[in-house]
Amino acid sequence: MSRYDRYVLSQYLLFFGFFALVLVGVTWINRAVVLFDRLIGSGQSAMVFLEFSALALPNLIRMIVPMAAFVATLFITNRLIRESEITVMQATGSSPWRLARPALVFGVLLALGMSILTHLLLPASIKQLGLREAEVARNISARLLTEGSFLHPAPGVTFYIRQIDADGTLNDVFLADRRAPATTIIYTASRAFLVRDRDTTTLIMVDGLAQRMDNRTRRLSTTLFSDFSYDISALVRKEEKRARNPSAIPTLELLFDTEMIAEREGLDAGKLTEVLHQRFARALVVVPIALIGFSALLLGGHSRFGVWRQGLLAFVVMISMELLRGVLADVIRANTDLWALNYLPAALGMVVATVFLHFAGRPLSPRQWIAHRRGEVVP
Repeated sequence: MSRYDRYVLSQYLLFFGFFALVLVGVTWINRAVVLFDRLIGSGQSAMVFLEFSALALPNLIRMIVPMAAFVATLFITNRLIRESEITVMQATGSSPWRLARPALVFGVLLALGMSILTHLLLPASIKQLGLREAEVARNISARLLTEGSFLHPAPGVTFYIRQIDADGTLNDVFLADRRAPATTIIYTASRAFLVRDRDTTTLIMVDGLAQRMDNRTRRLSTTLFSDFSYDISALVRKEEKRARNPSAIPTLELLFDTEMIAEREGLDAGKLTEVLHQRFARALVVVPIALIGFSALLLGGHSRFGVWRQGLLAFVVMISMELLRGVLADVIRANTDLWALNYLPAALGMVVATVFLHFAGRPLSPRQWIAHRRGEVVP
């Protein structure tokens, strides 16, 4: 690569890092507020919140990379035009195809990074996130050990703790069990303790009162107790073993063991094929996005109003590619034999970038060139 190529490529990478950091930060903060409220509000620690946030980052970065690449390409190319650096290169005989080399290398580097993200980091993070979510769902302490709040760990069950001491003692416990239609039982105790034994969790209540209401006869009976054990394992629903999330399956398994995975996990082989090709398509689409951001700004001549029209054209093309990807996703889900359509947005993007570079290398505008081909005279 020439010195000019290395200079432009370094600028692309520098501002891509800046825009990606800003976009990821803004998006992460918006999602973190909801995640923080859900986890901390249900009794989880701050470390669990940070762990879940970190595991969600690969998917967030995957969505941000194409946008950051597009913005960085537009920004640097516009600056090169305003400072007449591209004009100087064109005056020395460099064609738009030659000037597009840094943008092409930039897109290829990002595509390689996206490949590592989509094929390695993203499946691993989704798998680990699923495991941690299952652990949190089974964590009785997280669902029951919350001070000052009436909790409903299961339908028909209400649980309340006024205070939790540092040694784990539960003070002023209230437990209402309305799961049986015929009876309602309310337990209150001055103190209580959680005792775990493998898959069984028992609530030991001390110095309390049990009130049993017969809903049919409306008769209430009360019992004082010095200590009472109550099995609360059933309050947390045990999830049955579910099939793996297709997005969490490693790419190598999808490549060579698709039929075996579909049979063992009870998944649709077509769905697995779609997920596999989506990973390749997401990485490839970054290349035409970078080229479109560069080539669109080369269209047209010098204008004191800048290149906002060319930038708007590039933005419309990128949005159209994204809309097409969404439409094709529905078509592919309906018929997974059409998995090759995953690559259509990237292919059309390369065609558009090629057309832009073709017209950028001609002194005539597209309208003038078409009129010239027809033999018409256009001022």
